[in-house]
Amino acid sequence: MSGTDATDLRTLLIGLDGVCLPILEPMIAEGVVPNLAALHEESAVAPLESQLPPWTPSAWPSIYTGKNPGKHGVFDFLQFDGYDWDVVNRSTVKARSVWELLSLCGYESVVVNVPVTHPPRAFDGTIVPGYMAPESPDCHPDGTWAELIRELDGYQLYADKSRSESTKAERIDSYRELTRMRGEAFRYLVGDRNPDFGFVQFQQTDTVYHEYPNDEETIRAVYRAVDKEVGRIRDACDPDITLVVSDHGLGPMNGRELRVNEFLKDQEYVTTTAGEGGMPSWSSLAEDQLHEGDQSAPSTAEQALELAANVGLTSQRIASVVRRLGLEDLVVDLVPRDIIRAGSERVDFASSTAYMRSRTEMGIRLNVAGREPDGVVSETDYESVRQGLIELLSTLRTPSGEPCFEQVLPREAVFDGPYVEAAPDILTVPTNFSHYLSASLAGEWFGDPSELWEHKREGIIMAAGDNIDHRTDVGGHIFDVAPTVLATFGLAVDYMMDGDPLPVVPPTGRTEYPAFEPAAAVATDDQAVEQRLADLGYLE
Repeated sequence: MSGTDATDLRTLLIGLDGVCLPILEPMIAEGVVPNLAALHEESAVAPLESQLPPWTPSAWPSIYTGKNPGKHGVFDFLQFDGYDWDVVNRSTVKARSVWELLSLCGYESVVVNVPVTHPPRAFDGTIVPGYMAPESPDCHPDGTWAELIRELDGYQLYADKSRSESTKAERIDSYRELTRMRGEAFRYLVGDRNPDFGFVQFQQTDTVYHEYPNDEETIRAVYRAVDKEVGRIRDACDPDITLVVSDHGLGPMNGRELRVNEFLKDQEYVTTTAGEGGMPSWSSLAEDQLHEGDQSAPSTAEQALELAANVGLTSQRIASVVRRLGLEDLVVDLVPRDIIRAGSERVDFASSTAYMRSRTEMGIRLNVAGREPDGVVSETDYESVRQGLIELLSTLRTPSGEPCFEQVLPREAVFDGPYVEAAPDILTVPTNFSHYLSASLAGEWFGDPSELWEHKREGIIMAAGDNIDHRTDVGGHIFDVAPTVLATFGLAVDYMMDGDPLPVVPPTGRTEYPAFEPAAAVATDDQAVEQRLADLGYLE
């Protein structure tokens, strides 16, 4: 493997998905992460405010463009065309990345494992896409993936087996191996290309909390592995400035799960259907335990359950009885997933007034005439319907009397830019992010949270290097990351960016860069990608 012990790397950006001070600082105190502890000691450190919604597919594009979702166009894991959906990708992001701006100014970059970067756009540098790309993705320049396989004796984006297919020991080994690969690939490419800017992201710090919540052994194994790679990267690359950022925080769920569409159905905003049509709303009785059914043709059992659903006996109602009788384990061993789906009650988008399309979109979409294919809300009624929903949701309480939402906002109060029309019409912000929002239909408004840990609003920023005083109050917003990177090169900030350079670097003013030319839209349409999102609880 080629490489050097010292490079000309001016700025190193390390992305740690889901890391926040309440998680990191106890690990520092316990000696779990010595390299991050040393970096923490020499850095200006603060919480980094995330955006709404604080989820990976929208937040990382906000980090690398410096723009809010209304300007870059990604609000969720999913993009919608009428009532149809697909998983987002780089062609969905309608804004220039910071490494592309650096390329315009004569600087070269190496970017490894950053989410929502596939398919890559051309620029002066190298990019190996990360999360939400397919396995063996296209890289820039062509041939980079094969180069990594050859030079590093293997490289992969995802684990060979899902959590349900592997033991915990095997899963921990896969976390370690994927983390090692990220660090090794980044060091190799920086050593070989000698770029000016480097950006490497580690996803497993988030994944482990979704797959093994409250499992301290597994969580610490991941953090040790990431910490080792952070130390190796800094030693090998010797950057002038190091920035560590996360897209959001993580924390335990201590509230309730609100099934938003179930509530909206009872308020006569949502209409439902069974079988085909609408977004599937209930896909399993117990996570990762249902067997896959025959995909070729509906079985007699499927047809029977679909007929039952047509007269109101849906999978959800059957499930509530099964749970009360304590028979979940027996049912999941016997009933294929497709049979349950055949009888599942679903939101009928075309017939509804308003609905939650996706739980991670964190909002309500109105079915507007002239905008949606079969819209039922007229333009003249739009504001009154929306305001009525805002008032209704603002007063919603949990069974214990706590407000479900700390804010219920019209979308223009959160987003601005040319792509606001793609956003939900209403943003619903859970109280303290302690309540779990679900788009599923389950017969009751409230239940126990489907996830034990969930995203929180504050991530982390650490900044160390030339002329950076560790006492600096560096707190800011994820929109400030891309402007800060530009300022480390003495470059003016794009006048369309929503953030500003953090106070660890001198301000550089603003300028107008050449207009961004979006690439042709590319469909993700990848069942493996969708399954990974479902396994982590992002797709219901």
